[in-house]
Amino acid sequence: MTDLPVIVETERLILRCWSVDDAEAINDAIVASTEHLRPWMPWIAFEPRSVADRRELIETWELERIDGGDTVYGIFLDGIAIGGTGLHRRRGPGVLEIGYWVHVDHVGLGYATEVAAALTHVAFACADIDRVEIHHDAANVVSGRVPAKLGFTMVAEVTTEAVAPAETGRSNVWHLLRANWPAGVRRTS
Repeated sequence: MTDLPVIVETERLILRCWSVDDAEAINDAIVASTEHLRPWMPWIAFEPRSVADRRELIETWELERIDGGDTVYGIFLDGIAIGGTGLHRRRGPGVLEIGYWVHVDHVGLGYATEVAAALTHVAFACADIDRVEIHHDAANVVSGRVPAKLGFTMVAEVTTEAVAPAETGRSNVWHLLRANWPAGVRRTS
């Protein structure tokens, strides 16, 4: 299993694994965006968290990454945390799933698409990854625009448990195969 980078650069953003020093920054971004995220993000039900709890969560993410699990990144614009993203290994061997959220003050500016494109490049830089997926609730049309813009194919609508307030219990599954993604990776450390 290929290690994923801890820092990824895009044209406008830096994606890097959260550090415990980022606990206040991620906390501030989530608190400011709670109502924006509440309809779609199941984890928002556990908010608000204390900064100390946030530090523990970041430490857990780092241990999981080191053990070959998910890699969770902060999205930074000019050094300011404007969201979170990750490459998740929950879909089985040869597959990485991209998740993302953007601070309420930064939506509609193409950041989620830029992030997903960069993480797709990172995923396909790993010899053992053949497919990248994005999943979102069928009613979350805005999230669905991201994979559509990047050339992903919607391959299924599956029944899932609705775990966030606006979820319908129908999840759209998008995927992109390595053969359908252009080469060229912008990757550091």
